Amino acid sequence: MEELSIRIKIADREYPMKVKANDEEKVRVASRLINEKLKSYRDQFGIDDKQDLLAMVAFDSLVEKMSTEQNHQEIDQTVFDKVSQLNQLVSQSIL
Repeated sequence: MEELSIRIKIADREYPMKVKANDEEKVRVASRLINEKLKSYRDQFGIDDKQDLLAMVAFDSLVEKMSTEQNHQEIDQTVFDKVSQLNQLVSQSIL
């Protein structure tokens, strides 16, 4: 798969990266979202220290990821339970 050399900017610093061509858009969107969160926190809390802002974004992103994973696990369990119930119903109707 073809790799592209790109530069992304986060918190006024540029980072050179090599990404797969089909991941380029995802990486650029992620960079934009990080910068938007940085700006939001800076405006909301009046914090100018970039390290503090980056730590807040990292923390918030991880909490969000953990919540999403928990929701997916709950959905998976619900689907598993429903399929098990359907299997039981089908098994009972065959007998």
